[in-house]
Amino acid sequence: MASSFDLRPIILAGGSGTRFWPRSRRSQPKQVLALDGEHSMVQQTVSRLLPLAALQDFWIITNQEIQPVIAEQISGLPSAQILAEPAARNTAPAAGLAAFLLERTAPNAILGIFPADHVVGDADRLHALLRQGCTLAAQPGAIVVLGIQPTNPETGYGYIETGECLADGVLRVRRFTEKPNRARAEEFVSAGNYFWNSGIFLWSARTLADAVREHLPETAPYLEEIAASHGTPQFAAKFAALYPRCENISIDYALLEPRSAKGEHHANIHCLPAEFGWNDLGSWNALYEHRIATAQHVCQDSNVIEAEGASLLESAGNYAFAPGKHVALVGVEDLVVVDAGDVLMVTTRERCQDVGKLVRQIQQTQKEELL
Repeated sequence: MASSFDLRPIILAGGSGTRFWPRSRRSQPKQVLALDGEHSMVQQTVSRLLPLAALQDFWIITNQEIQPVIAEQISGLPSAQILAEPAARNTAPAAGLAAFLLERTAPNAILGIFPADHVVGDADRLHALLRQGCTLAAQPGAIVVLGIQPTNPETGYGYIETGECLADGVLRVRRFTEKPNRARAEEFVSAGNYFWNSGIFLWSARTLADAVREHLPETAPYLEEIAASHGTPQFAAKFAALYPRCENISIDYALLEPRSAKGEHHANIHCLPAEFGWNDLGSWNALYEHRIATAQHVCQDSNVIEAEGASLLESAGNYAFAPGKHVALVGVEDLVVVDAGDVLMVTTRERCQDVGKLVRQIQQTQKEELL
């Protein structure tokens, strides 16, 4: 059942998920994999939001390789609302395109930007926060971000510095910092007024479109021209010709950082501190921690084994994925072992953020069959 406010979920599902290689491949990236249960990550994201918006109000922005997979997984969503980017241009052009599309017919609708590959433990709590956030985002020029209380100095996340506390626990935002080094992340966590950037944003179609016009003035005209052609025979050609000319940049760098530079009392950005069992599953270690927190596939000594069986001797804190096989670990700690059939990948939980670097190295060697 849809809620009384006009929420239009925009699900960003175009990433390649390289840090989940070798399970995540170009034709089957992590957003269409069932990493947490029987349904894929994008299916779970849609189902989670259906109490707040009707399916016909969803938009999914993905890539050409997996558009058919998503169309199959999300049955009932109009095909014209599953947009396949002709070139990867990061989250700012993707969200901006959605804003220009909806500004034409529903400028006051609240656009919720949602990554396709996050885990939420308490959907009811998320719904309550989104209802509160939609009310805030309906104010002219307002931007709302959901912030997660950090539990460790994670360097793979962006951070939100907050300032003045307003009514109902709403915080003004001072600035955004993308993926700090370890020392800065430790400072942020110790300070107490920093939150992880969840990647979930709320703003009206008009507010987001105006932000793109202001902060991405060269990209905005391309997106507006593409949006104007949506639903016409010219759309595919316009999309293919103009979208690759857009700047390749994230929402955080393109819009939020320059907007926050106006100062917390002028930027009109608000943070809602959120506690709803969030995990962005951004790496194998994040999946390991999620398995531990939810007691899934956990064996003795905090080993997480997704396999036919396991024999463990003096080993602790390891993650192993080997469907149909028996895993044996002897005298090892904090490893990540992933058997994807044609590839066996071994790293440590500490270094698993570097799996994406390895994928780029493989790309340079032109071993396309491994990607």
